[in-house]
Amino acid sequence: MRQSSDSVVAPLRFDTVMIANRGEIATRIQRACHALGIKTVMICSEADRQALYRRDAEHFLCVGPAPAAKSYLNQDAILLAARLTGAGAIHPGYGFLSEKAAFAEAIERAGLVFIGPPASAIATMGDKIAAKRAMIAAGVPCVPGPDTALPEDRDVIERTARKIGYPVIIKAAGGGGGRGMRVVADAGQLHEAVALTREEARQAFGSAELYMEKFLQHPRHIEIQVLCDSHGNALWLGHRDCSMQRRHQKVVEEAPAPGISPRIIDPVGLACVEACRQIGYRGVGTFEFLFEDGRFYFIEMNTRLQVEHPVTEMTSGLDIVQEQIKVAQGRRLEIDQAEVRCTGHSIECRINAEDPDSFLPSAGMIDRLELPEGEGVRVDTHIHEGYRVSPYYDSLIAKLIVHAPNRPAAIARMREALAATEIGGISTNLAFLRALFDDEAFSRGETDIHYLEQWLARRRST
Repeated sequence: MRQSSDSVVAPLRFDTVMIANRGEIATRIQRACHALGIKTVMICSEADRQALYRRDAEHFLCVGPAPAAKSYLNQDAILLAARLTGAGAIHPGYGFLSEKAAFAEAIERAGLVFIGPPASAIATMGDKIAAKRAMIAAGVPCVPGPDTALPEDRDVIERTARKIGYPVIIKAAGGGGGRGMRVVADAGQLHEAVALTREEARQAFGSAELYMEKFLQHPRHIEIQVLCDSHGNALWLGHRDCSMQRRHQKVVEEAPAPGISPRIIDPVGLACVEACRQIGYRGVGTFEFLFEDGRFYFIEMNTRLQVEHPVTEMTSGLDIVQEQIKVAQGRRLEIDQAEVRCTGHSIECRINAEDPDSFLPSAGMIDRLELPEGEGVRVDTHIHEGYRVSPYYDSLIAKLIVHAPNRPAAIARMREALAATEIGGISTNLAFLRALFDDEAFSRGETDIHYLEQWLARRRST
């Protein structure tokens, strides 16, 4: 929904973007920048000095040793590199510093543009309790449970769990990425789970604050992609199903989420747009929900570009990364909600450098590489023959995306694309993905967020 505004927001002009990330997403952002006529600055660690994608950048700087804490997470080094190269904006990609409110603030203080939401919005949505409170105010449906922190008082904790009804889940207020959470089946497990989660939260996130919610038994993981400018205009760009997860990490994503009617999801999408307006959101973001028995329950918002954004690009026809950059320049969205048309079906597989059975990371040199091509096939990657996969970073090395007129056709196209993909010299999860796409229940869409773990357990037992 576009809104007219009497106030004029001065464009944030820049002609050079520093990409404060690496690998697949760094190449993706660089491609979007160059399509807009914007120059790029690439940074790297010592481990990534030989990356070929640096050749397409106007500037390339090493910001530190291989460990991420000394390079891709080194805010001072990144800001110094931006000043040295004359970058006017910094794009954080995903992971690393992408959801650090303090980093966004430091960029703005330095007179640069952060290609992402305001620091205040990152801080609000990064605190799961504050986020839930904001969503309730905007009319976004939430998981049953209080929008307050869990106290130390054991009696209050017990009363809260009884009121919600077992099973419940204990979560870290500052958590994410599947860490800092425990499911509690009955009262006998409650206090030990709270104590363990509180300590884990303190060590992992620097805050021991927890909250409690109802644990849904067989939900699906559904996402709604939003795009907002600085002029009060906000859109939602359809929905995705990300239920195929292992240890809370997504493996396969698809758009649209199968079997959900517009009658059910449209009001939720509009509520997400209203929430964005209320918190002053800018840029791209994703609302994550659990979906069970025809109802949506908000769990968190990711205030950044997501790994799975290509499936929304393929169905909506929009280049989400380019739109993110244009919004950061102060431009208005060029379409309104009525003009958003999502067509066909898209599926993404994450190809990881890991053993397909143990899922242990696999480092080493790629000595053979064949990637699929053709209508409706897209590969986002930074790898090439001779590329050395580092042990220091996430194991994601490529994203294989397909688009077709409908879900069965998209599944068939993905099977063909997976069969045509060859990566030698390291172990990958290709065999695992090929087996998954031969699974009948997955093909029928009869899955939830627990299905993949159960499927793997059955495979191990046979």
